[in-house]
Amino acid sequence: MLSDYLKKKRKVFNFTQEDLAVKAGVGLRFVRELEQGKTTLRMDKVNQVLALFGAELGVVQKSKDRE
Repeated sequence: MLSDYLKKKRKVFNFTQEDLAVKAGVGLRFVRELEQGKTTLRMDKVNQVLALFGAELGVVQKSKDRE
């Protein structure tokens, strides 16, 4: 899950939520909502945060039957 990934990465880099918000250029509230698993977040902002860890959102094919 995205929220778990971000919490783990943040801790590996020894960032507080505030540190992460500042470094990613997003608000502290956004980081908190992201880590709490809020389901409606702006993808561009999520990618700003993920970019700090060399990652980004992408499309994942669920099954080969659908195209």
